[in-house]
Amino acid sequence: MPRSVNHVAARARRKAVMKLAKGYYGRRKNVWTVAKNAVEKGLVYAYEGRKQKKRNFRSLWIMRINAGARQHGMSYSQFMGKYNKSGMELNRKTLADLAMNHPDAFKAVVDAVNK
Repeated sequence: MPRSVNHVAARARRKAVMKLAKGYYGRRKNVWTVAKNAVEKGLVYAYEGRKQKKRNFRSLWIMRINAGARQHGMSYSQFMGKYNKSGMELNRKTLADLAMNHPDAFKAVVDAVNK
């Protein structure tokens, strides 16, 4: 019985990887084994990067809220403690935007929290 190899699927698989390697430098863009390894590694970095992006933005929002709260004589932890007890439901992204771009609105939030 002759050997059956699915060349169509194999070619499509390689073609997909080579398409992802487009724009890489040197052999990483046109040699199959090198490109395959480079693309796999790149996809790992992309996955990790999506997780790190969430951490980095949360950290940035916390810094901005902290800076805004300190202008009104509170630390971040004091502000968030009182904020959570007050029952208001704005997320950190929104609070950070208020602290940075709308200081009057953020002051109103701080005043509402202190009551």
